[in-house]
This record gives sequence, structure tokens and C-alpha cells, in this order.
Amino acid sequence: MSTQFSGHTTIQIPIVALGWSLGIFLAITFAICVLFGLIFPGATMYQVWLPLLPWVSWISWTSFALGLAEAFAYGWFIALIFGPLFNYFSARTRK
Repeated sequence: MSTQFSGHTTIQIPIVALGWSLGIFLAITFAICVLFGLIFPGATMYQVWLPLLPWVSWISWTSFALGLAEAFAYGWFIALIFGPLFNYFSARTRK
């Protein structure tokens, strides 16, 4: 989506699309890290995720589902903060 300001086109980020994209991306990334940790237990990255995901431990089905949900929620959190900020400053710098 774009907006016209005095002959200049300003790019606007669609926040809903950004939220879904980031949420799904982070959930898939979490699932890949868990899968990698199960295949190669000596070279895991779960220690990186654990401080960022409250109530997630290594590993149970409940913890895995919670980790997916929290990773997805982080994507929406980023989109809801970054999207409006980008749209605001993008429109402001083109005036």
C-alpha cells in the first residue's frame, strides 16, 4: 500500500500482513530449532530460546505448543510496534 503526498509516494507497511508473516516465521523457526535439537542433541540452540520464552522448558508436547504460541505472539508484538512506527516515520520523512 502506498500514499501520495505532494507528488511523492510513501510506502506503508500493512500491519496485519506483517503480523502474520513474522508470527509464522518465528513459530517455524522455533519448530526447526526444536527439531534440530532432537536430531543433534549435542549442538542444540534451545538455550537461546529458553530465556526469551517464559514457562517453556526442554522438551514436552505442552512446552512445544507453548513455545510455538509464544514465538507467534512475539511476531505480532514486533509487527504492532514496528509497523505503525515505520508508517509514521515513512510518511513524515516524505512530506
